Amino acid sequence: MIAAAVCPHPPLLVPALAGANAEELAGLRSVARSAVGQLLAAGPDVVVCVGAAPAAHTVLTWGSTASGSLAAYGVDVRVGPPGTAERSGDETDPDLPLAHTIGAWLLDTCGYTGERCYVGVPDFYDSDRCADLGANLATSLTTTLTGQAARIGLLVMGDGSARRGQHAPGAADPRAPMLDALVATSLGAGDLDGLRGLRPDLARELLVAGRAAWQVLAGAAGAAVASGRRLEPRLLADEAPYGVGYFVAYWQLLD
Repeated sequence: MIAAAVCPHPPLLVPALAGANAEELAGLRSVARSAVGQLLAAGPDVVVCVGAAPAAHTVLTWGSTASGSLAAYGVDVRVGPPGTAERSGDETDPDLPLAHTIGAWLLDTCGYTGERCYVGVPDFYDSDRCADLGANLATSLTTTLTGQAARIGLLVMGDGSARRGQHAPGAADPRAPMLDALVATSLGAGDLDGLRGLRPDLARELLVAGRAAWQVLAGAAGAAVASGRRLEPRLLADEAPYGVGYFVAYWQLLD
């Protein structure tokens, strides 16, 4: 892994869905694009987009031909090249989940045309299993995709708690701001133990969509640091405009 961008995945990040309210998330949208732009400027051979999986049986993977639609959210915005997404197992599904669809939209709007794949992590994966998945991404995915060692850029999609305040999608919970503050601090400091320590049960109670993906990031970065790389983390945004925690960060790994 050479770098990682962490972004939220609200459908309203896409201006066509936000309509008259597009300006409310203009700042967050700009920062997210900036983080992805920095990721692409690092020169990855492949971008691996990680987010929550819709199924509870296995890690799901989709290749570069996968596409996604936001029709379920009011406007049929399609992203990614046309074609049918490849999934592990015997099933196929042409549509990416929400997290990966917004990730694809960010890559597309930043002009990325290189190799990409999408990894969906099921919510039932505990912290150790997520971290192990991240640590093994380099060998398990890039060899399959490219046939050789590759420079990996991670695009990690995930929202914080959706229980922050009376206007949040879920009922307000006083624990939500504290959990999101821990996430923001960990992303800004590169605190891998802080991310690994997020409890799946508490994240579930507080409607945190990004827990598993952040722990995959922690595992991937931990493997790189263990091999002698130096992590330079930066938190670019920490907001909750609709009662949902949104974070943007950029991590670079240096020799």
